[in-house]
Amino acid sequence: MNAAINVKHLLLIWEQFRAATDITPIRDEAHCARMTEMLQALLDETQGKEKHPAMGLVDIVGDLIEGYEAKHHPLPEVMGVQALKFLMEQHGLKQSDLSEIGSQGVVSEILTGKRELNIRQVRALSERFGVSAATFV
Repeated sequence: MNAAINVKHLLLIWEQFRAATDITPIRDEAHCARMTEMLQALLDETQGKEKHPAMGLVDIVGDLIEGYEAKHHPLPEVMGVQALKFLMEQHGLKQSDLSEIGSQGVVSEILTGKRELNIRQVRALSERFGVSAATFV
């Protein structure tokens, strides 16, 4: 049998938690930056361990950031090389900055359509930019 929820107690705990963490729907760019910093700290703490007690917070903070970004900085509906070019522009990257996918020559061939991304490169780009691997396929 479920115990009745003590809303007054819940609100007291929520206010303490919110005051300590500022975990609320993201209001502006500065708040988004703080939540992104918190997410990185949580990810460092959890080290990818799904059963870590902080993984619930990782999910909540990640969802808040994703919602804010989707509303305020939507990615255009592009795929493959167009997405890569867009992300490079948004992050101020040059071809030489993408050493994880190959030399500047390899990156140039990919961007001009002379070469296709392989699965290793797709995974590396997905991880680097925090987007689905499907973005680059």
